[in-house]
Amino acid sequence: MAPDTATKDIVKKYTDIRKYSEELCRPLEIEDYVVQPIVDVSPPKWHLGHTTWFFETFILIPNFPDYQVFDPQYNFVFNSYYETIGARVIRTDRGNLSRPSVSDIYTYRRYVDEHMQAFLQSGFMTESLEPLLELGLNHEQQHQELLMTDIKYILGHNPLFPAYRKELIPQKNSSGNGEIIRFPEGIYEIGFQGEGFCFDNELGRHKVFLNDFEIADQQVTNGEYLEFMESGGYIDFKHWHAEGWDWVKQTHAKSPLYWHYIDGKWMNYNLNGLQEINLNDAVCHISFYEASAFASWKKMRLPTEAEWEAASGRFEWGNRWEWTNSAYLPYPGFKKEAGAVGEYNGKFMVNQMVLRGASIATPPGHSRNTYRNFFQTGLKWQFTGIRLAR
Repeated sequence: MAPDTATKDIVKKYTDIRKYSEELCRPLEIEDYVVQPIVDVSPPKWHLGHTTWFFETFILIPNFPDYQVFDPQYNFVFNSYYETIGARVIRTDRGNLSRPSVSDIYTYRRYVDEHMQAFLQSGFMTESLEPLLELGLNHEQQHQELLMTDIKYILGHNPLFPAYRKELIPQKNSSGNGEIIRFPEGIYEIGFQGEGFCFDNELGRHKVFLNDFEIADQQVTNGEYLEFMESGGYIDFKHWHAEGWDWVKQTHAKSPLYWHYIDGKWMNYNLNGLQEINLNDAVCHISFYEASAFASWKKMRLPTEAEWEAASGRFEWGNRWEWTNSAYLPYPGFKKEAGAVGEYNGKFMVNQMVLRGASIATPPGHSRNTYRNFFQTGLKWQFTGIRLAR
């Protein structure tokens, strides 16, 4: 019997998302696949293997009878943080994995994709497995964004500053008119509702009371941030949290990540290589500490995540992940799923701040105004920016 339209759609969606990961890696040289400059950056080949391991481990092995595991050692190599699944290579050692080779991993992807396509068109693909499949696809899209951040870090810390792609990659200017949008105090609702996919940390739509607030209709630009730098923003402690000031002294931070002062000009490494900064571009690769200090310098603040979501219909977003002043905590009624899938978000709800929106690295179809991204306060390798509130 020929597969029905719904099955064809599922297979196409699976195939398209999986191909996009490989397309992102197409400009790389083989040597680029293995590099891990810092603990937060994973080698591109590890991302390709890990996302494949997810489908093999959570869908094929428990649900497709007679499926033969591609390589029993890969569970140890490509498990990221799932304690339920067993032992794994520690994160700092991912760059030490000269084997499996890049060609081995592409062979692994083809093997799993062939079996997944057969599984999706079989009677073993039941309606009850659809949420798990959707999670796997969104998990791969998350890693597509991480691929871009990690590739940029790898190439951007090469002393030759090689371009990721030679053809021009357009940079979006910060949208908006430089206006402040005002919102009255009142009851607002935040959290996911409706049809379609969301992560578990978005669930539990609930009411929040917000005092009246104002929020900028555009993100902070490179030009604005340069003013902060030139005014002594990095040497004046009064704008910084105590922990942030310690971070400045320990890291000797003086500018956003990828900025370099060369021959009297500020240059910026982007995916087209090293170029002079565009003052109108939204500033990017900023830590929470820097975002908060800049807001203090402007006599403003960062929005809370509830303010951001309540206001998000009034401004354009998606150019940079935007720091909020909200700690990453569970929504009312949050419950972790049973088993390994329950480790997906809940275990990270400590010592992190919420980012909202999306970025130029976010793959198509993977953004929502309810999406709750989260990072530690000193990290700046993600495509992060600033929107001010008061």
